[in-house]
Amino acid sequence: MGLSEAPGQRDTQALLSTTQAMELRRRDYHVERPLLNQEQLEELGNRSSATGTLQWRTWFRCSHARARALLLQYFPVLAWLPQYPVRDWLLGDLLSGLSVAIMQLPQGLAYALLAGLPPVFGLYSSFYPVFIYFLFGTSRHISVGTFAVMSVMVGSVTESLAPDEAFLQASNSTVDVAARDAARVQVASTLSVLVGLFQVGLGLVHFGFVVTYLSEPLVRAYTTAASVQVFVSQLKYVFGLHLSSRSGPLSLIYTVLEVCWKLPQTVVGTMVTAVVAGVVLVLVKLFNDKLRRQLPMPLPGELLTLIGATGISYGVGLQHRFGVDVVGKIPAGLVPPVAPSPQLFARLVGNAFAIAVVGFAIAISLGKIFALRHGYRVDSNQELVALGLSNLIGGIFQCFPVSCSMSRSLVQESTGGNTQVAGAISSLFILIIIVKLGELFQDLPKAVLAAVIIVNLKGMLMQFTDICSLWKANRVDLLIWLVTFVATILLNLDLGLAVAVVFSLLLVVVRTQLPHYAVLGQVPDTDIYRDVAEYSEAREVPGVKVFRSSATMYFANAELYSDMLKQRCGVNVDHLISQKKKLLRKQELKLKRLQKENKLPKQVRTPQPSAWLPWVPSFSS
Repeated sequence: MGLSEAPGQRDTQALLSTTQAMELRRRDYHVERPLLNQEQLEELGNRSSATGTLQWRTWFRCSHARARALLLQYFPVLAWLPQYPVRDWLLGDLLSGLSVAIMQLPQGLAYALLAGLPPVFGLYSSFYPVFIYFLFGTSRHISVGTFAVMSVMVGSVTESLAPDEAFLQASNSTVDVAARDAARVQVASTLSVLVGLFQVGLGLVHFGFVVTYLSEPLVRAYTTAASVQVFVSQLKYVFGLHLSSRSGPLSLIYTVLEVCWKLPQTVVGTMVTAVVAGVVLVLVKLFNDKLRRQLPMPLPGELLTLIGATGISYGVGLQHRFGVDVVGKIPAGLVPPVAPSPQLFARLVGNAFAIAVVGFAIAISLGKIFALRHGYRVDSNQELVALGLSNLIGGIFQCFPVSCSMSRSLVQESTGGNTQVAGAISSLFILIIIVKLGELFQDLPKAVLAAVIIVNLKGMLMQFTDICSLWKANRVDLLIWLVTFVATILLNLDLGLAVAVVFSLLLVVVRTQLPHYAVLGQVPDTDIYRDVAEYSEAREVPGVKVFRSSATMYFANAELYSDMLKQRCGVNVDHLISQKKKLLRKQELKLKRLQKENKLPKQVRTPQPSAWLPWVPSFSS
């Protein structure tokens, strides 16, 4: 409702103070509205039921436009690649792809160790899934491939289903490494196929919203706990120890205790190699951070460290002279596709679903951040399909499950990457390494790969600072963070994720059960209403109670809502209803007594309650 004002009046108000102007605008309004029931409302509004075509009928219709729309929806590369501005973007994508490939090489070799597999399978996982995502993905900047959290989740599965103890040779009690690695590769590839099936299936039924149940504190706490597990898993390579394969609850605690117990057995050469490699990597990263603006692209510290360590190991003979464990034989060329093992499906289904959800949550979180920054849209359902196909087809070619890496994605963006052409170029560089150059890294010490992994954990370990920020911002989110972290550390990755999700859902229910209730009052000289318990100057409107709840009312909290409404409004409705019932009973007894004494004819009707009782207020929400 507005009142027309003359120009002179507006000029006068412009000269007045703010309080005076607000006083001039204040008016007393009297609003009258008819009271309607549902039938009257429908008749007045002429409500009619929707008679449109049912949605499922359109699914079976075929037309040129619909076929083209479906093709572009599930093959996004056909939509943007024909319009690719070669002159403007190709150079940036080329440099970005080369930079990412330089990072993919050491990380692929290193994260394969996390998965409990020979290093060459990390290179396979850096080639096939990346190229598949180029065809089906909708994010232009994320770098798909090996990722520490996913690799350690895969490693917990491979080490539990194919432990070292199951491949001991009876003759000399040593582990049959070839048989163990073959079994673990089969487990990891079958797991990748299952993860891909879950992700594709969820994407086709438009189940991308499932990631909304993984809040940001939950995901950050989970990745922080996973980074601690990654760090502990690399201690055996740093100190050159041979540890027992453990999985299940408290396995991390037992591993730390075993490392402490076996520290006197440390191989000095291995430890020195890891420390030197770690120091070099940290110095290169500090140098890159300091000269970020002057350098066209960051120095490839990881690649330079790998090349230098391989040359020193080959020249000095670290393995034979100092007992330093090296990568070993890396076969040149690609491997043929292998069908997954259906016998393992039943044992892997739970882990596969957990890995599928975590991998998608990390990828879509990063994808939406870059999409918001660069002004384009990421389709969460198509991202599920793209990641699923990457894992499904990669699993057939003996890859392990992948997601996207934050560090590589940041490099891909900062070095000029504009589209997933950068990802395709990086996968082609990895292909060249697999076919021709991979065998050159046979003398690379595993301690150097462990140093690469540990140094790259810096970003995730820095998430411990979330505790301080959440303490100041939101204690409930801090509780989710702590429960997720502790559960993941104590119960392992799969059970920890399940506990975290269940706890978050229970907390949502508790929040709706215990919302914030308030009676609102008007702040003087404003049209703002605030809680009278928090704002001492807020005054209730005479004759009106404004009651607010911070949660939506439904069956689980309806009774609590009603009780709090009665309490805050100061009207004992239960007492009024009780008095009303007592008065009704008295009137009924009086009528019966009069009828019995024939003082009133029996045809007299029982009077309506409204004729005998005073007005009783009604409350509705």
